[in-house]
Amino acid sequence: MELRNLITFIHVAELGSFTKAAEQLGYSQSTISFQIKQLEDELGCLLFDRINHTITLTQRGHELVSYAQQVIALTDDFKESLAKEDSCHGHVHIVTPDSVCEEMIYSHYADFHNRYPDISIKFTTADTSVMFDMLDHNEADAIITLDSHSYRKDYVIASEELLSMHFVASSKSKFAQRRSLKIADIANEPFVLTEYGQGYRRVFDKELAKRSLDITPVLEIGRTDIITHILEEEEMISYLPDFVTKEQIKAGKLCYLDVSDLNIDIWKQLIYHKNKWLSKSLRTFIEYVKKTEFSG
Repeated sequence: MELRNLITFIHVAELGSFTKAAEQLGYSQSTISFQIKQLEDELGCLLFDRINHTITLTQRGHELVSYAQQVIALTDDFKESLAKEDSCHGHVHIVTPDSVCEEMIYSHYADFHNRYPDISIKFTTADTSVMFDMLDHNEADAIITLDSHSYRKDYVIASEELLSMHFVASSKSKFAQRRSLKIADIANEPFVLTEYGQGYRRVFDKELAKRSLDITPVLEIGRTDIITHILEEEEMISYLPDFVTKEQIKAGKLCYLDVSDLNIDIWKQLIYHKNKWLSKSLRTFIEYVKKTEFSG
């Protein structure tokens, strides 16, 4: 049994498409079809039902997925054990919200690269639902979410923490010195927020809806560095995690508004799929992120 056929089988099973598997593996579609047919002939069973250009795993196909992943994981583990103990190289693809991506690159990327120069990192930004879809299709190694708490049996939470969130404005804002504000007091002020329907913005809007309140921002943008810059210059308000605004708060450029009637739990979670094989480079990256990005 050829290992490459098992690798092809897993890609087809995860992506649900011969075409997508061919694109990801750099093969022609005919090569993918041949390798799957070769594997089916060798095992003496049908692995995929093919109906009207749609493929689905058969019962035997479902059973093979787990075995194939174990074989490939053990093979990769053996290859890695042959490398020098002090060698750590590979590629890691992590998907995050925009604000986390910015913070990691600005604060930690140079340090990580200096420590592990042979590990390359690919950052992608996406909404929470897209992140989990990418994990399910093995298109990402790990994700970091900023959302309501997520727990699903198919994923491993490597680290998590409850975030502190605040309404934020310029330190010169007319609301800066006011105490015990209500959301209704500021709801009609000009807001600049992260993009609608994404991460903590979605949770925020859901909480407002419970109170029959609606905030229509004058600007929506994923870049929190741009949001904080605008807040410094304009009489506007935003709702952001404290790690995004901590430097401007410390410098006295921004201030937290004392809004007393909103309590939203937003969690930062580092997650990977339970069936994901953790290479040495991925384990190294996860441990580094746990130490530098999570307080616990």
